Amino acid sequence: MLLKEIKDIFHKELGEIYPKEEIDSFFYSCIEHYLKLERFILAIQPGITLTKEEEQPLFKALSELKLEKPLQYILGTAYFMDLELQVDKNVLIPRPETEELVQWILLDAERSRSVISTSLNDLSLQILDIGTGSGCIAIALAKHLPNAKVFALDVSEGALNMARKNAVSNGVDITFFHEDILNTQLEHNFDIIVSNPPYVRELEKSEIQKNVKEFEPETALFVPDEDPLVFYRAIIDFAEKHLSEKGTLYFEINQYLGEETKALFDARNFSEIELRKDMFGNDRMLKAIKK
Repeated sequence: MLLKEIKDIFHKELGEIYPKEEIDSFFYSCIEHYLKLERFILAIQPGITLTKEEEQPLFKALSELKLEKPLQYILGTAYFMDLELQVDKNVLIPRPETEELVQWILLDAERSRSVISTSLNDLSLQILDIGTGSGCIAIALAKHLPNAKVFALDVSEGALNMARKNAVSNGVDITFFHEDILNTQLEHNFDIIVSNPPYVRELEKSEIQKNVKEFEPETALFVPDEDPLVFYRAIIDFAEKHLSEKGTLYFEINQYLGEETKALFDARNFSEIELRKDMFGNDRMLKAIKK
């Protein structure tokens, strides 16, 4: 079959679900992934023909896209801060908002570097990523802060297996722990603690797109309506004991609970508490420094 005919089938089958530009992106991502063909191939070779064997993975991907399964899970690959990561049903797909959180940490590290007149390559930090999932935060920090000692924990062994693979494939050394932050026995002190814990309330499920709600791991997404900040309280408790003096705690947060999350630091041993918006203008990140 002609490749351009398969592209037409993608648009015909998916046109009622996705906008045209997104279908184009799906199609070209699939031919890049499965056939190693550049996106401009149809412009220079409009008559290119595929064998039945070459067609098969494209039509399999199409059938899964019709079910609104995320493309990243279909291809098994996602990208985060120029890193290629493996993803599956055990881990959340990395989001651009989380990249902003990592960039904030790196910017603060650069400022600290300037104060002590050293390079980022030589900046020695003990960093913990709580609820690491795919490992995206921990791996990005390890890549950009090569002299840091990075630790990561998750309650899901499936997520940890994926994070370990991603650490190896991206050439970084991370110490992983299979721990539940609500009941952790971890004894170690850190200069930076970062977390993107579950924070979507059950009452917000109606706002969540089908491709997220039906395919991404519920335990990494949702919290009970009656106690939506349960993980934040536990992490603040942990940080009070295990964050070094002047150490920094960074959170990704629920956009609807910014002030409530910030208020958790009242009467706690933290200062310089800062709530920051993401690229979409939503309360999304929070930072606090241990006194």
